[in-house]
Amino acid sequence: MTLTGKVALVTGAGSGIGRAAAVRLAHEGATVVPLGHSQDSADDVAAEIRRDGGTALPLAADVGDADAVRDVLWQVEEELGRLDVVVANAGVNGVWAPIDEIEPAEWASTIGTNLTGTFLTVRYAVPLLVRQGGAVVVVSSINGTRTFSNSGASAYATSKAGQVAFARMVAVELAPRGVRVNVVCPGAIETEIDDNTEQRHTEGLGVRVEYPDGQIPLTGAEPGRASQVADAIAFLVSDDASHVTGTEIFVDGGQSLVV
Repeated sequence: MTLTGKVALVTGAGSGIGRAAAVRLAHEGATVVPLGHSQDSADDVAAEIRRDGGTALPLAADVGDADAVRDVLWQVEEELGRLDVVVANAGVNGVWAPIDEIEPAEWASTIGTNLTGTFLTVRYAVPLLVRQGGAVVVVSSINGTRTFSNSGASAYATSKAGQVAFARMVAVELAPRGVRVNVVCPGAIETEIDDNTEQRHTEGLGVRVEYPDGQIPLTGAEPGRASQVADAIAFLVSDDASHVTGTEIFVDGGQSLVV
């Protein structure tokens, strides 16, 4: 598995799965564009990549801002001349609350980052990807795809389900132009995303279920690691997955099969 000579854009690269993916793709030889919500977070990832002997072009943008995303792809073309891999990872948990309490602006914010941000990232990357062919991986979730037990997460789950539908549609559309599009659906993973979650009045919503031995068949109560999701991403963007497109890989230790 080698990505030597290729350029990879990773959104939401400042922490968690995005950071792990950026570091892993650099280890495989790619020049990585870690895109953070802030320049400081992108610079921090780039510094780690460079310490390990890799090459990085750190950039910052709000993936929900069409002009900002377009400018990022313009800069990638100007400075690196190509783009082979896109990991559309940037996302937020947003507000979790009963459906009759979620404000329209809160719904729009979650959808705007998670789903519209994925669309914008792929939309503006396509002209570069089709030049030599490439691969896109969308980071979705078990929520909204296999699991519907996180009551109050209607905006989040909807955005994640939408990502899968979007990826399948685009996979068919772009296949004749040499671009593969796949999805990873993580379960419980040790990341910082929960730190940015606002939960309001979710106690008592839905059906109460207890898992005394833990809800992850492979590990019990222990969540997965961001590096394990990065391993799946690295496979999907490599030539080892050259005949794989329009599919989802669930990186959840079997969690979505029981919850």
